[in-house]
Amino acid sequence: MSSGLVVDAHHHFWPQPKPELYPWLTEPLAGLRRPFGPDDLRPLLEAAGVDRTVLVQTRSSLDESIDLLATAAGSGFVAGVVAWVDLTDPAVRRAIARLRAAPGGERLVGIRHQAHDEADAGWLARAEVHQGLAAVAEAGLAYDLLVRTPQLPAAVAAARALPSLRFVIDHLAKPGIAAGPEDLDWAAGMMPFADLPNVSCKLSGMVTEADWAGWQPADLQPYVDRVYSWFGEDRLLYGSDWPVCLVAADYGRVMDTLHQLLSGRSEEARRKVFGANAMRIYSL
Repeated sequence: MSSGLVVDAHHHFWPQPKPELYPWLTEPLAGLRRPFGPDDLRPLLEAAGVDRTVLVQTRSSLDESIDLLATAAGSGFVAGVVAWVDLTDPAVRRAIARLRAAPGGERLVGIRHQAHDEADAGWLARAEVHQGLAAVAEAGLAYDLLVRTPQLPAAVAAARALPSLRFVIDHLAKPGIAAGPEDLDWAAGMMPFADLPNVSCKLSGMVTEADWAGWQPADLQPYVDRVYSWFGEDRLLYGSDWPVCLVAADYGRVMDTLHQLLSGRSEEARRKVFGANAMRIYSL
């Protein structure tokens, strides 16, 4: 692959997780109930040849976001942070300003909310949410879409309503990879994004949506090919989803697998997916 920065556009850190703060760390994820930080990830990045990363929030917490910005500032490799703010709060602009004023605030590059945990599948289509997303756009930030198939229509509506906002779909919107290559409901929900140039997609989180015990690259190939046909080489980003990926694969295997899945693409396309697109989309 030609020279250029390699960027992991999606990973997490957390302290010793308290159950009440990290309810999503359920029993199948029990092995992740320990602290993960820069010193754990740094040697893995060096071994994989990754230069920069994007650190992503895990909780609906402004305090966590402030902590992540400070951690990023001292890490030496985190170039951007996707934080959290309450999009429904009329004071969302002040919350974004508070993050920017915090230590490491210059690394704020995006906002995310766990939309797939909202009881209302149409949460992203609400007027008050659109007002919050407009504030994200005004701040020059990206917005990460953490959604599953039921939330895709509302996500499409939001992307159409806010063409100036850079949206990034996390984890291919979590298709049912373990069930096989024909998740037709997911495909129908994702296809409209092909015509929305303000929406990109992370090639991340796939191994945890497959059969954790016995997944193979061939299980992921149909999904990578589909999103490639919709988003093309300019709107796809590599993300490890470390440390969540550890339930199914170590860091090296996640990255090597994506290299294998993209081996038929051009050198220039792979350069974009593994770094250049993240640099541009997140303004790193």
